[in-house]
Amino acid sequence: MTEKLLPFTRSHIENIIKDIPTPFHIYHEKGIRENAKELTSAFSRGMDFKEYFAVKATPNPYILKILKEEGLGADCSSLPELILAEKAGITGKDIMFTSNNTPPIEFQKAMELGAIINLDDINHIPFLEKHASIPSLICFRYNPGFLREGNTIIGKPEEAKYGFTRDQLFEGYKLVRDKGAEKFGLHTMIASNELDPNYFIETASMLLELIVDISKTLGICFEFINIGGGIGIPYTLEQKKVNYNQISEGILKKYNQKIRANKLDPLKIFMENGRVITGPYGFLVSRVLHKKETHRNFIGLDASMADLMRPGIYNAYHHITVLGKEDHSLDHIYDVTGSLCENNDKFAINRNLPEIETGDLVVIHDTGAHGHAMGFNYNGKLRSAELLLKPNGKIEVIRRAENIDDYFATLDFSML
Repeated sequence: MTEKLLPFTRSHIENIIKDIPTPFHIYHEKGIRENAKELTSAFSRGMDFKEYFAVKATPNPYILKILKEEGLGADCSSLPELILAEKAGITGKDIMFTSNNTPPIEFQKAMELGAIINLDDINHIPFLEKHASIPSLICFRYNPGFLREGNTIIGKPEEAKYGFTRDQLFEGYKLVRDKGAEKFGLHTMIASNELDPNYFIETASMLLELIVDISKTLGICFEFINIGGGIGIPYTLEQKKVNYNQISEGILKKYNQKIRANKLDPLKIFMENGRVITGPYGFLVSRVLHKKETHRNFIGLDASMADLMRPGIYNAYHHITVLGKEDHSLDHIYDVTGSLCENNDKFAINRNLPEIETGDLVVIHDTGAHGHAMGFNYNGKLRSAELLLKPNGKIEVIRRAENIDDYFATLDFSML
């Protein structure tokens, strides 16, 4: 059973909203730092490990800077994400650039920054060579197809648009070796929000076996494997936090059996988690605007799916706390909604909550990853602010809320 705690009180939030109106996302710096330390410590026992934070989860340079200070790199998949990493002081081999259907400018920027290039397609080899060059260190993304199962979020590997087949790996590594590449990496990403530790051990084992086969066949030296991200978080009260140590110990055992036994060490172990790093340490704070009683009882917030789309598109559960009513009985059933002209604009359906009144402050938990990042402007909605709760209790605005001028900035009304 997971206990959903808050790093702030109702009075703390009431002080904030004197200057910053709801809705907004607020991140807990102390929690993020401690979690990053815990993960790095667990995976560094007996292995040369590095975590590359998935920028897409929380693309804010202030968050990236915090993670850089904790020794994390950046996993990027677009030009803006590369620039965000650069602005946060993350460059060189501390960036893993993994993209698909990649335009030349993105490869060129990644090469300029000295990032590790992780190719998604064997056809990208001549494309990269034409528009940039073949780097001395290069990585390929592997799609195991029917050999592994994905999960409901990321889908079946054989249906995914990502990665090389096994045969293409052998062909691709030989090709880039002959073009001057000297060091190599191997990557995969086949699960998202996965809570079973064995899944990640099996993924590492699969890549380590491939390293042995490819190394012996082609005589090349691998510098690292990247087993991807996808470690999930306990969104519901019944779920449990993934045990980092269990995954790490399992991977180390496989490493000893396959890499050290075949004299292929040292081999670095990389991961690219996003959700598990910041997800539990972000919160969407909103105010109740309306109550509606028809065929159901509805609570209307000043936030909407434009601020948090996961419940609307995935039917995902996010725990809800009504500030000041934490100890009240959960004796009312509500649909908690936003104001989009879309019926799936709901944060909760038939949720047991305390009695709620207009003006109440509501906190939606676990929005620190894939929350603000997935926001949008449909229906003319303006994206909300992002705040950082510092260890000393102070608040920093790390992204202001959009205003009407921002929304119309790309339009030229003078041509009407």
